[in-house]
Amino acid sequence: MKNNALQESLSRRFRKLLSGAPDGVPPWLEVVARGNEPGFYLPTDAPWVVHGNFSTLVGGVRALLMQALHPGSLTGVSEHSRYEQDPLGRLSGTIRWLTVTTFGSIEAINGEAGRVNRMHKTVSGEYETSTGEIKGYRAGDKDLLLWVHVAFMDSFLRAHQNYSKTPIPGGADSYVALWSKSVQPLGLKTAPMSEAELLETLEDFKSKLTVTEDTKAVISWIRKAPLPLVAKPVYALLFQSALASMPKEYQLMIGLKPWPLWFLRPVTTSLLSFMRFAIGPESPIEDAALARLRRAGAISD
Repeated sequence: MKNNALQESLSRRFRKLLSGAPDGVPPWLEVVARGNEPGFYLPTDAPWVVHGNFSTLVGGVRALLMQALHPGSLTGVSEHSRYEQDPLGRLSGTIRWLTVTTFGSIEAINGEAGRVNRMHKTVSGEYETSTGEIKGYRAGDKDLLLWVHVAFMDSFLRAHQNYSKTPIPGGADSYVALWSKSVQPLGLKTAPMSEAELLETLEDFKSKLTVTEDTKAVISWIRKAPLPLVAKPVYALLFQSALASMPKEYQLMIGLKPWPLWFLRPVTTSLLSFMRFAIGPESPIEDAALARLRRAGAISD
């Protein structure tokens, strides 16, 4: 099915907001389309299904909130990120990695991992731990990579479970195990392989999490991100949905009381479904990935 004129206009505006591309064509579309080989995932795999769903809009906000609770990842963002000056630029960089790793070829994935690894080499410094110790860090440190990975993984998983009606192929365990491949090219060879292991890893990190004045400032910025006026009401709902899906202990650390989950689940699920309908059935990224998989013989028509 093709988008009608209104859907195509809305779709182009939506893609422009997320990618920063003036014409609404994400610069990583060509990267996903290129080549004649498969990638890590097929359309029937859990990561493809989860990351192709609009619930990722909630998951992305939730992941940022979780990452802010670790003083190491917080310092890396605060001192080496342009999020305040160019919030959509940083967002598009994250979306690029997620999209290429989910839908791209092996060559594209390795190329994107190389780009991220080169960026990580320039990110280093010191931060104060939850116990007051001053600790040196590099963005490529295994403990920081693991925290960022599980924060993303848990956030996209919980957002999908709460705000999508689409079943996850193989369930949560399949998503966790398959998405663990995504961080291997970044240098993280050991990651949770089941939902139980994911929860154990999050539990292990609890003693390392803390909230400082810098944390509060970043969380306040996330809460009131400088988005276009028309996007602010929707973003406010996405923020509340992200916060409500977090564990209670995280909510208490953040110091914000979310709207009730029983209210947000149907409202946010309906909103995301309407947004999907409004921008139409076409998905340029997934269509490009599917065409490449057909050329590779990985799937048939």
